[in-house]
Amino acid sequence: MKNNLFTSESVTEGHPDKLCDQISDAVLDAYLKKDPNARVACEVCAGKKNVMVMGEITSTAEVDIESIVRKKICEIGYDNDELGFNGNNINIILDISKQSADIALGVDRMGAGDQGMMFGYATLEIESCLMPAAIYFAHELTKQLAKVRKEGMIAYLRPDGKAQVTVKYEEGKLKGIDTILISTQHDEGVDINKIREDLIEKVIKVVIPEQYLNDEVKILVNPTGNFVIGGPIGDSGLTGRKIIVDTYGGYAPHGGGAFSGKDATKVDRSGAYYARYVAKNLVASGVCDKCQIQVAYAIGVEEPVSINIDTFGTGKISDEKILAIVNQVFDFRPRNILEELNLRKPIFGRTASYGHFGNNEYSWEKLNKVEQIKELI
Repeated sequence: MKNNLFTSESVTEGHPDKLCDQISDAVLDAYLKKDPNARVACEVCAGKKNVMVMGEITSTAEVDIESIVRKKICEIGYDNDELGFNGNNINIILDISKQSADIALGVDRMGAGDQGMMFGYATLEIESCLMPAAIYFAHELTKQLAKVRKEGMIAYLRPDGKAQVTVKYEEGKLKGIDTILISTQHDEGVDINKIREDLIEKVIKVVIPEQYLNDEVKILVNPTGNFVIGGPIGDSGLTGRKIIVDTYGGYAPHGGGAFSGKDATKVDRSGAYYARYVAKNLVASGVCDKCQIQVAYAIGVEEPVSINIDTFGTGKISDEKILAIVNQVFDFRPRNILEELNLRKPIFGRTASYGHFGNNEYSWEKLNKVEQIKELI
């Protein structure tokens, strides 16, 4: 065991990449609302005065994608020309076709919609949600940053922003926070000292537990001193470019497949959700303190080609025995995941900001297998 620092980041809903994720999932939800069997793979890129929506969609539903794009951009906060990016008048380019017949064949057989590997992770670090500490605190900071902007508590804030938290470990145990970094877009002419004071009082102190805030914690606010130009005007955005923000903040590997804009027949999304579901129930059962699960699929094949368990030496029984329990309790076939986690509903828009994991309201966060696991330990 070693003493070390670990850092994770989160971004606000006004970040250009997150804006694209939210548009993708808003389009997905619009189709699922009318057609639960819709197959959607929708990606978005945004920059300057343009938004492009592209991908493959097969559905019986008719959806006004352009109005969805404009509404979502305005909801995020880009609703006037002063910001340089205005959902009311940006140029929207649509390039949508139907799902490939070859891919559809595999899904029709209720097999995986593609090959690939996905990871799930859970840890006792933050007991309320079984998430790693650094990504948990980073998400809480960006959520609060958005809240104080939307509620007018800090009136000069603009939609784009980031937070980064560095935590410290001693002998493998969480001991505190080393550094907190927040970068936030703001109106022209606001003094950096005012921004720092407001963010410490109304964001950092509200979110970070008192026991983690002391004179040794380094706090960085807008290190460049100015952040007026932001959003898609400052940097282009793209769906799926914040996959580490979306998952575990770097605490676990990532298979590479993004989530947003994909219906749940895509195992990039549903497989990762199910792996989290399994890992979380295992940790909550007491069989281990930390758990990482890898699952892999072949296109058109129902059963996973592999499932791997790693409890990092925290297991009360061997990882091999835990895997045997997993095989008894859980069913990784795509058709089961869709049914068990109820993933044909328009529920995905809210996942597109502040992480896909750790919100106990989501079906893949439920701890409904704990007693079954305990009976088999």
